[in-house]
Amino acid sequence: MPTRLRHALTHPLALAYLALCAALLVWALIASATSDESMAGVIPILATAPASLVLLFLPDQVTMTMAAIAFGALANATLIGLCARALRRGPETDPTP
Repeated sequence: MPTRLRHALTHPLALAYLALCAALLVWALIASATSDESMAGVIPILATAPASLVLLFLPDQVTMTMAAIAFGALANATLIGLCARALRRGPETDPTP
C-alpha cells in the first residue's frame, strides 16, 4: 500500500469512521435477519454515500451491497484521513513574493 494512502487510513478520524461504518453494517445485518420488513440496510448505504452509491447498481445480492458499502467506507475514510492531515499541517506559504 502506498505510504500516503496508509497514512490517510491510519488517521484516528478515519479509523473511527471505519469503525462506525462496520458497526452500522453489523446492526443492519442483525436487524434485517430478525425482521423481513426492516429498512435498516439503508442506513449503512447512506453513511457511506456518495461512493457506495456508485456500486449500488451491481446485481441485487447481499454480497454486492456489502461490497458497495465497503468501497464507500474505504473511499470516504481515505478522504477523511487526507483532509485531516492537510488541516493539521496548516496553510502552505508561498516563498515567492
